[in-house]
Amino acid sequence: MMSFFGSKKVELPKHNPVLEHALKIPSLQKLIGKRVVLASNSLRRREILRTFGLAPEIVPSTFEETLPFGGFQDPHEYPVATATHKAVEVYERLLKEDPNDAPDLVIAADTVVLTHPLPGLSSVPRYANEERASQDILEKPTSKEDNLRMLLDLNGGVCEVVTGVTLVFPVLTAPGYSIKSLEERTLVYFAQNDESLLQAYVESGEGRDRAGGFAIQGLGGMLISKIEGDYHNVVGFPAASFFKFLDVLMEEEVDFLAD
Repeated sequence: MMSFFGSKKVELPKHNPVLEHALKIPSLQKLIGKRVVLASNSLRRREILRTFGLAPEIVPSTFEETLPFGGFQDPHEYPVATATHKAVEVYERLLKEDPNDAPDLVIAADTVVLTHPLPGLSSVPRYANEERASQDILEKPTSKEDNLRMLLDLNGGVCEVVTGVTLVFPVLTAPGYSIKSLEERTLVYFAQNDESLLQAYVESGEGRDRAGGFAIQGLGGMLISKIEGDYHNVVGFPAASFFKFLDVLMEEEVDFLAD
């Protein structure tokens, strides 16, 4: 018969979003035992974060993404503003539901696809007072015909994928939380594809639920010749910049993930 003396009950942290395979870096180590929430139901964002060892709690935001795109002088501010509304809504809701278990960090993101002139002399203002070419947002196609139209417009050209990421975390000063954001931009170059290939892609249905009408991580990758920037940003979440941003906040923000 075996007996054990002096054994103590091991209590695991209530929240632990850091997976075993995560790199032993300061920003991820700091998240151990913290309540980290992703304000999104996006499977792609969840998978990207899990790839790098972070498995946040999933609490989709109820914020209706109806901000007027035309109300932003700089179109790159649009996804940042949307992500901010998402993060704040979730943080305030969870705090109200259980003040004793408020999130230590809420992460929200919003990705948009923008038209973009081909890089070169034509895209650079020639005079000091000349404005750059305006950029329009590319929404999800409304039909197969609309999807084909989008792809024909992009064919042989370039678009810009922009993701805004906002972090909300508790602080001691009013209003009780701080908001920090970043944006990531990636240029996506389309090959000069035959219309038959574009039509076949449209028929696959993959692009119907995607901004810009394509998914680079799927069959849509056949349409792309190259990208400039972060691949994960095009998929939906700029992981490299996100983890670097955590490092910066740890150094500069006293209240960030404070014990």
